[in-house]
Amino acid sequence: QEQVVESGGGSVQAGGSRRLSCGAADSNWNIGSMGWYRGSQRELVATITSIYLTTNGDSVKGRCNISRDIAKNMVYLQMNALKSEDTAVYYCKVSRIRLGRQVTDSWSQGTQVTVSS
Repeated sequence: QEQVVESGGGSVQAGGSRRLSCGAADSNWNIGSMGWYRGSQRELVATITSIYLTTNGDSVKGRCNISRDIAKNMVYLQMNALKSEDTAVYYCKVSRIRLGRQVTDSWSQGTQVTVSS
């Protein structure tokens, strides 16, 4: 079963936009940071902490915005001005804070974003 579920992948023309959504299936999870990564090497796209501090990968700087809804255990990625280089499988990572402050990471299965010129 999927513990981290994402949606929003698909095809888009270069210069267009795409919004991805991801969340923990279990609403009881206490979540710290959440983020988006892409490709087989899990290249950093963007991350956001529990206090809304964000980090962006150099390749998407200025073209993406990550946000979250803590109450819903959801994270979102708004990508704009998409380029063919953005074509990849995008993965969502959720860092769960367990008892005693121990953190474990869970990954989504990935969603394909294809950008065509």
